[in-house]
Amino acid sequence: MAEKTLREFSTPSTENICVGPTFSLGEYDYEIKPNLIKMLQLIIFSGKKNEDAIAHLQNFLEIGNTNDILGIPHDVVLLRLFPFSLEERAK
Repeated sequence: MAEKTLREFSTPSTENICVGPTFSLGEYDYEIKPNLIKMLQLIIFSGKKNEDAIAHLQNFLEIGNTNDILGIPHDVVLLRLFPFSLEERAK
């Protein structure tokens, strides 16, 4: 077993960064509609103490569930959309 040096431990790496699900689109091509992104940006969550995270998730799912793309798993679409509903510290 090779030992790592202190420098190797301190050097940034992308090995352990979770990037979300990977999905092979194959013959499918999809586009997230700009109007859907605009709707999500109306319910922005920034992580402030006075904001309700559960209400934000319920609103996000209500809007996100209106979008269905044939051949693409719904979870993949929701995970692609979620960052558009966050800002500041929550992002």
